[in-house]
Amino acid sequence: MAIDFRPRWTDTDLELYRDTAVRFIEREMLPDDGAARQRGHVGHALWRRAGEVGLLCSDIPEQWGGGGGDFRHEAVLYEEMARRSLTGMSVSVHSIVAHYILNHGTEAQKARYLPRMASGELVGAIAMTEPGAGSDLQGIRTRAIRAGGEYVINGAKTFITNGLLAGLVLVVARTAPEQGSRGISILIVETAGCQGYRVGQPLDKIGLRAQDTSELFFDDVRVPADMLLGGEEGRGFAQLMSDLPYERLIIAVMAVAMMEGAYHETLAYVRERMAFGKPVAEFQNTRFKLAGVATSVKAARAFVDRCVEDLVEGRLDTVTASMAKAWASDLQGKVVDECLQLFGGYGYTNDYLIGRMYVDARVQRIYGGTNEIMMEVVARAL
Repeated sequence: MAIDFRPRWTDTDLELYRDTAVRFIEREMLPDDGAARQRGHVGHALWRRAGEVGLLCSDIPEQWGGGGGDFRHEAVLYEEMARRSLTGMSVSVHSIVAHYILNHGTEAQKARYLPRMASGELVGAIAMTEPGAGSDLQGIRTRAIRAGGEYVINGAKTFITNGLLAGLVLVVARTAPEQGSRGISILIVETAGCQGYRVGQPLDKIGLRAQDTSELFFDDVRVPADMLLGGEEGRGFAQLMSDLPYERLIIAVMAVAMMEGAYHETLAYVRERMAFGKPVAEFQNTRFKLAGVATSVKAARAFVDRCVEDLVEGRLDTVTASMAKAWASDLQGKVVDECLQLFGGYGYTNDYLIGRMYVDARVQRIYGGTNEIMMEVVARAL
């Protein structure tokens, strides 16, 4: 009997949605993944096609152009992409940006941007990290100074996911430098034709090679004052903190799904690979290693499924989400490493999915807040 890793939060409608996601992934994403890894991005057309079939902003209310579902619909797409290590199209960051606008934006901001994000017309990015400020948002130096009816933005951002293709960037900046965390705000920047806005080449990363992670530069970029997220200065830090459970659970969901994908890929490989006259799967070491992997995946699935259910019910707290992000991504690295070992030398090539998983998984312990920061969050609650 095969081990069942299906999420406990699924139902018939969600499985039909999963079928739609899988068809899109296998028809539109998989065939181009190798080329996308070479050029460093997936292109705008894929985003628009995803919007056409209803795979973007699936948990944004229909009144704002979204799918009207909940986080489980988002999780379905994250899972199916992660199982195949399709990391070029960061739907997760796109959705995070949409949720900042949904949860904190003015009515005019929601009406202007959410339908265009759901359609794929606008790709979303959030510009927090700077060359000298990562997890420590207090170190942000980018400034947005009010000048009449505009804000003038100056600064540089780095490691910005979707940076090259982004049509909408949420820029975290200091609007009142003397007020510490209470002087941080978020500005909405539409990039098309934006004077003073410049995108660097996609960063040369060891993994996520199809993802357009870029540096962004703001040189006297002027945006209307009504592009201040929520319309009130100094709310940026609070806005960032309020959406942390959503963001961190996404990483945990992707971690579990990639572990499942690695397990199934490895199981199929060792059943076919011959050594010393018999399949590698028949060696006791192989069976015990895969038994341990299956146990880890099953345990991770149980914890993260509970977190998904809690998020949907509105009761997932930051501490538990931080636990899930750190533990699942740490376990992901160990599981993928164990699986790669069973592939031998072939596992160390990009021709095999397990090799791509190995390098793509590593950043999960870094972005979204490093796992060391996650442990600090947990430790403060002890």
